[in-house]
Amino acid sequence: MAQALNRALRDALAEDPDVHLLGEDIGALGGVFRVTDGLAAEFGENRCTDTPLAEAGILGTAAGMAMYGLRPVVEMQFDAFAYPAFEQLVSHVARMRNRTRGAVPMPLTVRVPYGGGIGGVEHHSDSSESYYMATPGLHVVTPATVADAYGLLRQAIASDDPVVFLEPKRLYWTKGELGGEVAPFGRAAVRRTGADATLLTYGPALPVCLAAADAAREQGWDLGVVDLRTLVPFDDETVCAEVSRTGRAVVVHEAAGFAGPGAEIAARVTERCFHHLRAPVLRVTGFDIPYPPPLLEHHHLPDADRILAAVARLQWDLV
Repeated sequence: MAQALNRALRDALAEDPDVHLLGEDIGALGGVFRVTDGLAAEFGENRCTDTPLAEAGILGTAAGMAMYGLRPVVEMQFDAFAYPAFEQLVSHVARMRNRTRGAVPMPLTVRVPYGGGIGGVEHHSDSSESYYMATPGLHVVTPATVADAYGLLRQAIASDDPVVFLEPKRLYWTKGELGGEVAPFGRAAVRRTGADATLLTYGPALPVCLAAADAAREQGWDLGVVDLRTLVPFDDETVCAEVSRTGRAVVVHEAAGFAGPGAEIAARVTERCFHHLRAPVLRVTGFDIPYPPPLLEHHHLPDADRILAAVARLQWDLV
């Protein structure tokens, strides 16, 4: 996945001279996760720029660049490092196109390595997607496959609206095929069809859900898995079609449960699929705590056992 993201950035830089990369250590070092490796050497420091350790300044600068017609791609080195830039994002980046009645587009991509599973310490493993989802004016995108990492990042950079591009850190080293047509923003992907219940997930939790679906067969459950791909815009059509078909759903994500993405997803499914549901929509999430120390994170992150325990509570004894 890291190589697919690198290729997406390289292709965008090569095809459009208005594309510029900004971030901490993305130039000579190539980024903490080497996603920008070799790009400064190939395109020069003016287009792949190491910045000071000042996230608010980075994003504020990028907002000005976008207003003047460039296409900046900003890297926030880790998920929780982005919080100092949040005011710029909410007050200016997300509002500019609406504020100007469309006269000033905001073609700005904010890359955020996010989520746990790599043994990171505090401020290195947050799942912050709820904050971005609750900010009108932003697209919120999170790939879970190599092909989507490339295709969705290319779409993000080409968009005239600001995109928060959430990259699952623990999937950086996963492998997959690169190529073929990638569905646009707002389209979920059915990664596995099932007859009994549907797992709704995205980003780093997708492999966990696929593993849970495999394990569920031993207990006689046939589980489908839907990869949301983009949280904003949200694909109600695909999600509701799958849930209406199975009648049962579990939402799975790493972020905290209270007021998390699963709350919105469960509400949307309940509102639209109420008469098809055979049980309440359940959630399997991270706990409602600050991210734990590395040696404890395996207790915090959803796993196949917790998912199967939720599936077991889907009122199978009721018709």
